[in-house]
Amino acid sequence: MDDMKTLSVTEGRQNLGRWLKRALHGEDVGFLMDGRVVALRPVEVHSEDYVLHEYGVTEKQAEKALKTVKAEIKKARATGAMKPFSGKL
Repeated sequence: MDDMKTLSVTEGRQNLGRWLKRALHGEDVGFLMDGRVVALRPVEVHSEDYVLHEYGVTEKQAEKALKTVKAEIKKARATGAMKPFSGKL
């Protein structure tokens, strides 16, 4: 097993994208912070429960918010306030 590449926060910040890619490819990468190593690890995000964990809401609250947003989008499309994005800003 290979050793973990341990970096200071300053070293890691200089090429953060590179270190993140290496961690995604299975390399052990860690940052030294206050005398402890914090490892970079890819994690799976499950979309069906993401909003519950990220925003600390209940399933009922998330469903209510989804209904509200869908209704607002439908209304905005119907009134012409929302148009499809053409790719140009």
